[in-house]
Amino acid sequence: MNTTERFHRVMEFKEVDRLPVMEWADWWGKTLSRWCMEGLPYSMDDLEKIRGDQVILYEHLGQIRDDLGLDSQRWLIIGPCSDPKGRGKIEDIKSYLKVREHLYNIRINENYAKLWYKKHKIGDTVILLQLSGFFWFLRGKLGFDQLMYAFYDKPDLLHQINKDLCEFNINALKEFFKIDIPDLIIISEDMSYNNGPMISKECFDEFLAPYYKKLVPFIKENGIIPFVDSDGDVHKLIPWLKEVGIEGILPLERQSGVDIIKIRQNHPNFRMIGGFDKMVMKDGEEAMRREFERILPVMKQGGYIPSCDHQTPPAVSLEYYRVYVSLLKEYCVNLDYSPQRH
Repeated sequence: MNTTERFHRVMEFKEVDRLPVMEWADWWGKTLSRWCMEGLPYSMDDLEKIRGDQVILYEHLGQIRDDLGLDSQRWLIIGPCSDPKGRGKIEDIKSYLKVREHLYNIRINENYAKLWYKKHKIGDTVILLQLSGFFWFLRGKLGFDQLMYAFYDKPDLLHQINKDLCEFNINALKEFFKIDIPDLIIISEDMSYNNGPMISKECFDEFLAPYYKKLVPFIKENGIIPFVDSDGDVHKLIPWLKEVGIEGILPLERQSGVDIIKIRQNHPNFRMIGGFDKMVMKDGEEAMRREFERILPVMKQGGYIPSCDHQTPPAVSLEYYRVYVSLLKEYCVNLDYSPQRH
């Protein structure tokens, strides 16, 4: 069974030879700096290069290559360009229209995408695309405080921006589909914190849901699984996402109170990636093994790929990260896997 097949079968709650051994999130810059001083065979001067080609690090750490094949997870990011410098702040429709032409540009590295298409074609990789979500993009363009006021004071502005963003996302996907069809699309939102969603259900229904209901069917029509990326406590958010067709979520931060066992009980068919508490990695093998035992029941059921619940923090030594990789392989390979979709 190759990497692509294995990924899809797990996401479909079907039998597999083993769980995929892949990491959703990578590492903080300070984490890599520490590892360079602890024996990683790269100098500090090479740090940016390392971050730009993570496969080099994955392979060195034994993260994706094992005796049962190659599991590779790569991000190909398409999305709106960053804020145009010196072009004015977005405060109303008029100021937004002045900068709109600079905000939406389809940027696909075709050479890079075609390189990964070759691996994808033979089943050696999983292709993921990341899109800017309708809360994420508004917050980035207006700022958090101003966005909170704008939900009440400037509804027309928010609808115009999200209408344009939705159209852009669909057009960007059409361009990428000329090269390849990804396996998974992640819509970045980060709309929860440790106490739950940052906006009300009413705001979600009015300002985000209409655009999800246009974007998500297009994604699913092409056989792609739609996920949302949101930090924080997502328990209350998941039912909202399901209403607009989203089928999975990550990274499932334990520190924010997320419990993947409760999510599976309440939403049996909802897919998940992440969920392993990164905060225990600094405490050594026994602590990490206890964490794997905690998430093991969900690992056995399908629809879930274990991974860190966010980027590995700098408190984790290189030695202990290698222990984590070893344990991840152990639990993914030696698994009593009993997929069951309800």
